[in-house]
Amino acid sequence: MYILALNASPRKNSNVSFLINEVLDKCAQMGAKTEEVYVADSLATAKFPFCVVCSNPCSGVCYRGTGLEELFEKMKKADALIFGSPVYFGSMSAQLKALFDKTRRLRGEKAFVGKPCGFIAVGASRFGGQEATIAAMHAMALVQGMTVLGTGHPDVDAGHLGISAQQPAKDDEFAKSRCKSLALRIMELKR
Repeated sequence: MYILALNASPRKNSNVSFLINEVLDKCAQMGAKTEEVYVADSLATAKFPFCVVCSNPCSGVCYRGTGLEELFEKMKKADALIFGSPVYFGSMSAQLKALFDKTRRLRGEKAFVGKPCGFIAVGASRFGGQEATIAAMHAMALVQGMTVLGTGHPDVDAGHLGISAQQPAKDDEFAKSRCKSLALRIMELKR
């Protein structure tokens, strides 16, 4: 299996990255090939870092031949995706919203229909908007036709919407335990 994690934090060594790597490490231990990609780096290579509806229907001309197109190809090839974002004003980061907005062409191609995906959100406080952020990510994924994965697994418990953490994530034992359950949930897909 190939598991691709999209880190939508503007900081590379972030709490989001820590939790993404907790999940990816567990998936790798179970035999998956894994990769973490920084969304901001890919967006920076496009003509515009956000969608301006330069063509309708979308032709993809604004990102053709860029790192963003490379990321989209990786997303298509991945067996499962993980989206991670810090909480910004009760929702996902601008980087992740911009990425989803740039997938208009892929939606037309139905490129992600059925693609399994899991979610991570990190806030400054225990109740810092993590659930709203994950719900916003769910909505974006569902509009693409993706299969939304919670953190439930028979070996753990019924689960939740995704991994919700309070910074610093390295000290959030509950969030770290959810990383294991999401990894198990993703890896059971290969059966």
